[in-house]
Amino acid sequence: MPILLSLALALAGQPAAAPQTNPAAKAPLSPTEIANQAPAASWRAIPDEDILIFTLANGRKVILQLAPAFAPQHVARMRILANSHWWDDTSVYRIQDNYVAQWGDVTEKKPLPAGVADSGPAEYTRAGGLPVIRMTRPDSFAAIAGFTADGWPVASDGKNSWLTHCYAMVGVGRDLAPSIGSSAELYAVIGHAPRALDRNIALVGRVIEGIDALSSLERGTGKLGFYGDRQKPTPIVSARLASALPPGERPRFEYLSPASRDFARYLHARENREPPFFTVPAGGADICNVPVPLRRKS
Repeated sequence: MPILLSLALALAGQPAAAPQTNPAAKAPLSPTEIANQAPAASWRAIPDEDILIFTLANGRKVILQLAPAFAPQHVARMRILANSHWWDDTSVYRIQDNYVAQWGDVTEKKPLPAGVADSGPAEYTRAGGLPVIRMTRPDSFAAIAGFTADGWPVASDGKNSWLTHCYAMVGVGRDLAPSIGSSAELYAVIGHAPRALDRNIALVGRVIEGIDALSSLERGTGKLGFYGDRQKPTPIVSARLASALPPGERPRFEYLSPASRDFARYLHARENREPPFFTVPAGGADICNVPVPLRRKS
């Protein structure tokens, strides 16, 4: 258990004064400090084929980690789209405040490559995929919530599991059901977690670097945050899988394994923020308030 910050007693014989901090006492580690101090053995590398880099015309990059275990069909299509350079010269055309940033072909006229279509299983849930570590408090949208061994935030009914619409998660845009989306139109959550979308739209990954390149864009003035006639979408210069780049140019990332003791400590610290700033530990947290620690791999 973390050591609470103690207070020093007033020195004997001196006038009464406000208690002072005992320099010998150690403040509890913050969640960030716990993650930063976790040994290399507690971290897991993200495969190159699961990293997708979007380069915007303003020079910013938005880097995604794909989730093939939860959306294998969509991820396979996204790899086809990236390898065929389909996203080149498309754009980010919707920014809805406190909700999502969306990108793809705003004209809806660009032909899709072979093997990519709005068809197949929905991939809103998967069998199994249960968390190896659970949240302390009940989840508002599911019987179970926690984190899988491969580093994803999930909710579950005990038999099936699904990714949660937390900040920076990436999903597939679609029309009304039975449409499931072609995998070409994507969105990222840039606001309060819209958990009601869970099990209604396929989540295919998360932004692991550059979410601010999307969340800082001008808000759309049209309906649902689509850009109006006088607004200019942000062009996408390219989209490439890390595995398609020369080895020396590949960005490499790793995540803190939820199966590790260090992640358990990190989760406990996130659920129980302590003094000196916090005076009332909450004893729990929403799953979207516990982002899985990610870092660039040196």
